[in-house]
Amino acid sequence: MGFFNSINVSASGLTAERLRMDLISENIANANVTRTASGTPYRRKVAVFRAQEANSFEQMLNSASGTSTVGNGVEIAGIVEDQSAFKKEYNPNHPDADENGYVNLPNVEVVNEMINLISASRAYEANITAVNTTKTMAMKALEIGK
Repeated sequence: MGFFNSINVSASGLTAERLRMDLISENIANANVTRTASGTPYRRKVAVFRAQEANSFEQMLNSASGTSTVGNGVEIAGIVEDQSAFKKEYNPNHPDADENGYVNLPNVEVVNEMINLISASRAYEANITAVNTTKTMAMKALEIGK
């Protein structure tokens, strides 16, 4: 793996984790929204990642010959809504309560979102560390010739 390839892999990880943190913060911000534009409670959003496809001839050749063991990074495959059931709370005075007095609340668990936020933050930090390590190695390699 070359110098720029390793930085590109880390950069794709930084982009992916940044999107993940943005979605988590959106989920937390909407944890109590009982009515959206569609008339339903807010649904939790999740980022779906996948490995980047080989895009250069060398990467495709290595992949076809089975000699490539290094990934190409990560890309965002999409953003999906969590289809798990809404939480129900008995509150007959709420404007969105049904005929039995129950209110559908978003399927967002704030504690789980905070755990996911910590995980995304750590992954982001790991990618920054990888970029900085690559930079340091390149600088040390340049100093060899002195």
